[in-house]
Amino acid sequence: MPSVAIIGTRGYPSYYGGFETAVRRIAPYLVDAGWSVTAYGRKGAVAESDPDRDRRVISRYTRGVNSKSLSTLSFGATASAATLLKKPDVALVMNVANGYFLPALKARGIPTLLNVDGIEWDRAKWNRAAKAVFRGGARMSARWADNLVFDAREIARRWEVDFDVSGTFIPYGGDPHDELPLQPGLQHRGYVLYVARFVPENSVNEFFAAARTIAERWPVVIVGSDGFNGTLDQVASELASSSPNIHWLGHVSSDDRLKSLWQHSGVYFHGHSVGGTNPALVQAMASGAPVVARNTVYNREVLGDAGQFTELDSRRMAEAISNLMASEDKDQLGLKAVARARAAYSWESVCARYEAALTALLRK
Repeated sequence: MPSVAIIGTRGYPSYYGGFETAVRRIAPYLVDAGWSVTAYGRKGAVAESDPDRDRRVISRYTRGVNSKSLSTLSFGATASAATLLKKPDVALVMNVANGYFLPALKARGIPTLLNVDGIEWDRAKWNRAAKAVFRGGARMSARWADNLVFDAREIARRWEVDFDVSGTFIPYGGDPHDELPLQPGLQHRGYVLYVARFVPENSVNEFFAAARTIAERWPVVIVGSDGFNGTLDQVASELASSSPNIHWLGHVSSDDRLKSLWQHSGVYFHGHSVGGTNPALVQAMASGAPVVARNTVYNREVLGDAGQFTELDSRRMAEAISNLMASEDKDQLGLKAVARARAAYSWESVCARYEAALTALLRK
């Protein structure tokens, strides 16, 4: 039985972000395929009582500094150290910040498959020092990883240009599903939905400004948080208090609840601007949400003609969202999104590609 360690996420099963979403699918798939899987994570970040948890996946916790600037590096360092001791056959590493630990893994004889995530040093949420750390980690990843995973073709192109390396394209997946119950107080296709982590590059401030205009006519449901009860959480709370038509739900960990919100929304606004294939966008498509997205190369790659696009301007965002809300084409756009998600972004295909890439490292 081959063994794999998963490093660089909050653990299994966790509902924090894209990496955690992927691990919830990849880890059980690998177990079914005959692998011994150990996922390293953070105590308190794992849903230990999750009824969908696959008990065959081994969860291990390591220590670290739980802060915005140090958590990724510190928990990555201790997870990598634990992996050095256990010496699995291969390691699946998430995030280029963990590139600094790849030389030690290679010296120990552990091949690595590293998912580079997005272009972290382009993210507005990081200061100059943090951007330098991520850029340095990317250089280390390009030099020391045995294979790289790019979740978007545009990300692969950037790495080819910036670091002269290639790798394997594996996007994120989505789950098409049957109709789910409508959330209380909402009407089918009668509300605007926004789901995102509260960081500047997700167009949070611009959407909050647009929401005031949209809420004059339609309910607006906001799902998300900055994770640290910071300024943007306070702004969201004040925004919800200012209008009975604006509802801030905070962080929602239930997959079914999120899928229901996407499935019944009149418009889902996707404001992410950096990164590659975003898991929230793919799941929104798979759930049949009519999508208006910020006009970026990444969002255009994922949506194709199954969505509409707008620029980063609160007035234009409100106009694009309102126009689609008032249109009779919403259902048709949602059906196109489901069809594209089924064809290009199925979890079965995604997990199979990860298993094939890890198996190739074993053979090498």
